[in-house]
Amino acid sequence: MKIAIVCYPTFGGSGVVATELGLELARRGHEIHFITYSQPVRLALLSPNVHYHEVNVPEYPLFHYQPYELALSSKLVDMVKLYKIELLHVHYAIPHAYAGYMAKQMLKDEGINIPMVTTLHGTDITLVGNHPFYKPAVTFSINKSDFVTSVSQSLKDDTLKLFNIKNEIEVIPNFIELEKNINDPSIPCQRSVMAKENERIITHISNFRKVKRIPDVIKIFYNIQKEIPAKLMMVGDGPEKEKAEYLCQELGILDKVIFFGNSNEIDKILCLTDLFLLPSETESFGLAALEAMACKVPVISSNSGGLPEVNFEGISGYLSDVGDTDEMAQNALKILKDDLVLKQFKENALSIAKKFDIKNILPLYEALYQKAINKYL
Repeated sequence: MKIAIVCYPTFGGSGVVATELGLELARRGHEIHFITYSQPVRLALLSPNVHYHEVNVPEYPLFHYQPYELALSSKLVDMVKLYKIELLHVHYAIPHAYAGYMAKQMLKDEGINIPMVTTLHGTDITLVGNHPFYKPAVTFSINKSDFVTSVSQSLKDDTLKLFNIKNEIEVIPNFIELEKNINDPSIPCQRSVMAKENERIITHISNFRKVKRIPDVIKIFYNIQKEIPAKLMMVGDGPEKEKAEYLCQELGILDKVIFFGNSNEIDKILCLTDLFLLPSETESFGLAALEAMACKVPVISSNSGGLPEVNFEGISGYLSDVGDTDEMAQNALKILKDDLVLKQFKENALSIAKKFDIKNILPLYEALYQKAINKYL
């Protein structure tokens, strides 16, 4: 199959999922065309089956905001015609499904019928999409897609509750490329670089937005380090980072916290990690938690959104109500205080992560693609 993938090319979960999906599809012999405004961060190397087409948005004084959707639609039309692309897979309802629908209509006028699969990731539905300004366009885009998927049952439920959706929504969960994430036993994890031998290493990875509840991460760690020697690794960047640094200073723990900023070496960081913290207000799926679990790292998280579908209570970690930092810290200590308990949770985390291996999830997308293409035959 010749497939165009439209996504945000950033460190966010949707871009990572879309890129990894495309690369694995290419390895299976499909021809993949990434169409976006810059090269996706995980798209390090191109192969004969992987192509990248940049969407250029000309700047005109007439426009206060440059019309990206218009440029994207036009680019999609050109690439479909040039490369005989058979299917569009757009990640995020807005602006990508909206632009994809416009491209479909332009192509239809030229006698080309092409199916579009839209994958909902979360923010496009629960935060941005539900805004009154965008709600009609999001509803329209989802209903005009040939097939729609969501990354969790929780997100599907939210979508059906918030919008007047007539389309079926199929749940296809996010995935992990397990072979890439499992630590190579021949490469030792040099924990001594980050912590003393008796210190536990705790990690948080996110885009440091308010929804991630960064102060809660700090408070949980503060309570943990009062009971056992520990270090906290904060990976990522965003609007809440500076406040987090000040909070660490106020609590007198700045010397125990390392702020990394954005990193392309997540696997190396997780290799050193004993416990992952994700106390988010909500997560449509919880990809960061799954990446941690694939590296044998148990998770302490909130119980909101799709997190209970990934982090299994008392097995791969623990779930608590949003904001209950005291319980989260107590649960963390249950895991961290005993070496044997920690070892068991680490094994459990990997066992659950295996269910989300890309090799198990990819056939679901391939079957959906074939169904979409058959629709227009």
